[in-house]
Amino acid sequence: MKTVMSWQEWATYDATALAELVRKGELTAGELAEQARTATRIINPQISSVVELFDDTIVHPQTDGTELNGPFQGVPFLIKDLGPGVKNRLQEQGSKFMRGNRPTEDAFLTGQIRHAGLNIIGRSATPEFGVCGSAENPDIYVTRSPWNTDYTTFGSSAGACASVAAGILPLAHATDGGGSIRIPAGSNGLIGLKSSRGVFSIAPAMSDITGYVSTQGCVSRSVRDTALFIDSCRGGAPGEFMPYWQPEESYCAMIARDPQPLRIAVSHEWGHYRSTPHIVAELEKTIRLLEEMGHQVEWVTPDIDFEEAFAAQTTCYISNFAQFIQRLLEKNNLSAPPEDLIEPVNIRIWQKGIDMSYSERWKMQDAFNRISRRLGQFFQSWDLILTPTFSKPTPLLGEKKYLTLSDNPDVMDWFYSLWDIFSYTPLASLTGTPGISLPLAWQESGLPLGMHFQTRQGNDGLLLQLAAQLERASGGRFISHSTPEVHVTR
Repeated sequence: MKTVMSWQEWATYDATALAELVRKGELTAGELAEQARTATRIINPQISSVVELFDDTIVHPQTDGTELNGPFQGVPFLIKDLGPGVKNRLQEQGSKFMRGNRPTEDAFLTGQIRHAGLNIIGRSATPEFGVCGSAENPDIYVTRSPWNTDYTTFGSSAGACASVAAGILPLAHATDGGGSIRIPAGSNGLIGLKSSRGVFSIAPAMSDITGYVSTQGCVSRSVRDTALFIDSCRGGAPGEFMPYWQPEESYCAMIARDPQPLRIAVSHEWGHYRSTPHIVAELEKTIRLLEEMGHQVEWVTPDIDFEEAFAAQTTCYISNFAQFIQRLLEKNNLSAPPEDLIEPVNIRIWQKGIDMSYSERWKMQDAFNRISRRLGQFFQSWDLILTPTFSKPTPLLGEKKYLTLSDNPDVMDWFYSLWDIFSYTPLASLTGTPGISLPLAWQESGLPLGMHFQTRQGNDGLLLQLAAQLERASGGRFISHSTPEVHVTR
């Protein structure tokens, strides 16, 4: 198979470095795309992270308007199979019901990605509608962890994280409505930032109300790739209700400097939820590292009604997803979800949420408001909150209680089984504040374990500054001495 560099070199370069090779004329965007295609052919049969490759954009990277003089110079890029539409390309959202679905226009963010010079060469795997935490439906695909193929990748940005971790490419699109960037990044040894509300557009297919919790982003192996992606792709489409803001300084410039010594609160006691002893021990190692770097770290938990927060978040998901499914049904002249085409829990979400009253939504929004204000007050005293990215070990494949294939008849109980393991990330989604998972620790299984930092609204740059400081302290690269068992270099 034709390659333009060794696999060791390919795995070492991040997207910024690949773009620089193209800028210097040492390689072409087409050669990079061909190498990514070859990597996919080697890796994908083992982990099923890539749903489809677009052969025309691989052969001709300028296809569909990719601006090869943009900052990324045509670096290959996977788009998650839900979120921003790509004109005339399949977007099937991990669902048999969506087979053959093709958006008729690019989403605004898709255009931003093209302007940034990222060459969209294919789509990555996701669970049905992105609802659950693992891309496991044997009728479609089962996405496996490249670190150990007996384990899930987590989700919903499952294919994106598995592809980047396995070395197919250095950067991929991801989405996050409760942890779907940060959680799989944490379990795959990657950097996963959920930006503040008002950074990335979700136009035109989604509404500003959906934007209460859902946001777009990327997963990467380097802090500078994430910073450049945000600098290049942020901004709102014309007519969006939600304000979109710009930082005073680019993130690429900010990350060159260490942050000032920070006041960092740390906790693993999040309402009723607690981490396992091993995860707490890994959290304590991160605390010591931060203290060695001059930061002040104290065990403090925000004074928030976590029970109310999880209840409001659950109401938000159920009502949003129910209406999403309802729109799909109406487009297909159906009165109810077909049981042979939509997964059982998603049908129950529709049943539970389709008649949800305005009063219930108002109470949810009222809780969102109060919790956001309480967290905002907390950040008047603390720069950051540190927790693990998740509270329980990454499960083996096939644990149905976490899947929308579950036979659990109680959809509320099903959601609370998710919160039991995904305890720490939903708060940032509820409040619209940023959170980042960094690969700083390890699970007992040998899989990576992310550490999760949160901060106030609009302070994304501080998270990236700290991430870059920690990256430099790690010798310039997180996880430089370990490689997944499924990887292009093996």
